[in-house]
Amino acid sequence: MQSFRTELENPIVEKEIIDLEKKIRLFRDGKIDDDKFRSLRLARGIYGQRQPGVQMVRIKLPFGQVTFKQLLKISDISDEYAIKNLHLTTRQDIQIHFVSLDRTPELWAKLAEDDITLREACGNTVRNVTASPTAGIDREEPFDVSPYAREMFEYLVRNPICQELGRKFKISFSSSEKDTAFAYIHDLGFVPRVRVVNGVEERGFKVMIGGGLGAQPMMAYVAHEFLHEDQIIPFTEATIRVFGRVGERNNRNKARFKFVIQKIGVDEALRLIEEERPSIKSKSYKIDRDKIKPLDLPDYENVKAIEVANPLAYEIWRKTNVFEQKQDGYFCVFVKVPTGDLSTAKARILVDGIRPYAADEIRITQNQGLMIKFVKEEGLSHVYEVLTKLDLAAPGFDSVADITTCPGTDTCNLGISNSTEMARVLEKVILDEYADLIYNRDLKIKISGCMNSCGQHSLAHIGFHGSSLKAGKSVVPAAQIMLGGASLGGGIGRAAERVIKVPSKRVTKALNYLIDDFKDNSVDSELFHDYFDRQTKDYFYRLLKPLADLTTLTEDEYVDWGHTVLYEPAIGVGECAGVIIDLVATLLFETEEKLEWANESYEIGAWADSIFHTYNVFITGAKALLLDKGVNNSTQVATIKAFEENFIETGEIKLRDSFTNIIMQIKDNEPTQAFAASYLKDANEFYQIVSKVRELANS
Repeated sequence: MQSFRTELENPIVEKEIIDLEKKIRLFRDGKIDDDKFRSLRLARGIYGQRQPGVQMVRIKLPFGQVTFKQLLKISDISDEYAIKNLHLTTRQDIQIHFVSLDRTPELWAKLAEDDITLREACGNTVRNVTASPTAGIDREEPFDVSPYAREMFEYLVRNPICQELGRKFKISFSSSEKDTAFAYIHDLGFVPRVRVVNGVEERGFKVMIGGGLGAQPMMAYVAHEFLHEDQIIPFTEATIRVFGRVGERNNRNKARFKFVIQKIGVDEALRLIEEERPSIKSKSYKIDRDKIKPLDLPDYENVKAIEVANPLAYEIWRKTNVFEQKQDGYFCVFVKVPTGDLSTAKARILVDGIRPYAADEIRITQNQGLMIKFVKEEGLSHVYEVLTKLDLAAPGFDSVADITTCPGTDTCNLGISNSTEMARVLEKVILDEYADLIYNRDLKIKISGCMNSCGQHSLAHIGFHGSSLKAGKSVVPAAQIMLGGASLGGGIGRAAERVIKVPSKRVTKALNYLIDDFKDNSVDSELFHDYFDRQTKDYFYRLLKPLADLTTLTEDEYVDWGHTVLYEPAIGVGECAGVIIDLVATLLFETEEKLEWANESYEIGAWADSIFHTYNVFITGAKALLLDKGVNNSTQVATIKAFEENFIETGEIKLRDSFTNIIMQIKDNEPTQAFAASYLKDANEFYQIVSKVRELANS
């Protein structure tokens, strides 16, 4: 790689960039091992892609705020170093792809010229501090949370307590009780509140703690109903210190803060946080409420509304994508960006086109869109025409027809299926068959390419995540269907539940079944998650079960969305939070999932279903431990035999009988309640043994 030098106004940033260049040289020379170097580059926003030899670079934008100049600079960088595309994320970042590792220091230096950073955008760090995109203009907000998000970001970035955590740590600020920044899925989530004490108004926050999505979603707990604004940074620092000290570091799949809460309880966690107070830097930290400077607004001199080419489309767009700000006479405009992908050419035209009519600040939204603000009535038609020319004037922002998705197998190592094309197909179903749903903002559809929930499928009313199904000697791309998630407001939410897995090409039919059923059978104003509770999970399992029938597979269903060749599962080495997520961990999660299904089926009296799920608990758990020994089998019979040889006959695992005899009871017994109960008891004991063996292997 060629050396370069830069002269930045910030010497700290300049030193970091030069250090990164040196570390890359040492890595290329074999003087830094791969694991250490991976941790280093991830903490600088440089993430390995599915494609070998190139990187994804994540650009960290606090609470999604980006100026026109910064967006143009990022576009320039993508043109020069990447593929002329900007990917907007659910955490309000921008990602660019297919970047050469050797060019990342130079790239970072050019971004830093406009106060843009990569620092701690990935890795075992405090990630981007997110906030409601409407913060500052929200008609329902008690106060603007933007300065608080900015102060939190600045306090934590490069802070030593944040550099070597066991896993990532996420923080959000919502603008109002609607909780549009999803406090309930964050390690720390803040919802603004105001109280009056002795006639004096005080600002503070409801604080949620220990939430998270991923393969095992958990909803946050209430830590404080009201925490004074001067205490949010001290509380955050103490929390991060506790996480760094007592959080898991060996078993990375249990290393999020939510597992600390799960293990010791929220009361004990809060006690440890309070105990940490003597060691923190600031016992009280006053937020600079003027941290966010007033925006320069266009003067609107001689600006008059224009006639649009399609008045009807314009009116629909206004109803779904334009909202009044709390500032009289101004509107914000939401831009629906399909799958969060915006070409740099469109980004430039967008900036040039809206500059005369909007404030010099764009916010990236949690559903991968954009928000433009401080547009006057007479400027709306101008903005609409700009968006129309760019194919960005689609109505229905944040509606049923606005589906959130991660990149999936396009670039991610962990992607199991093509989530982006699936999103496009499902959006087309909505627009073609349920056009009225573009006005419905109470039903959310979200997709992830794997179970890790980067597309937030776990908080959706209707969620899908990539998976696969064995069909004979072949493998079929599949989607796990999740139902019943919801944001309930005030920092409270609920996770979607796994219902059934179907071939990917059948998700369109699944969506038809779900929407038609909801429209036909829900009562007036009933929300989908309430309908899900009323009908029960089993109702939806039976509704969708015909779609899971693999005896009716067609040739096309062996090919994933957006592809032309037969599907082959290829899970690579993942780097989310610096973690290698292997197939063994995936199989163990599936074992737990199948055990859950077995118990659920037993509870509703479906003995046969329970027994078969139980059988799969044995098979999947055995496959996981065998794979950990490097033993991989192509059939279930071979798996049973190999497990017997490698674990039972060697004495490494002791069961009440041979593994073969226990698992093969399924062949010799009627599907009665008695057998279902005894078989399930065996499976529960087996799962505990498998989990213990894996833990010992990782210790």
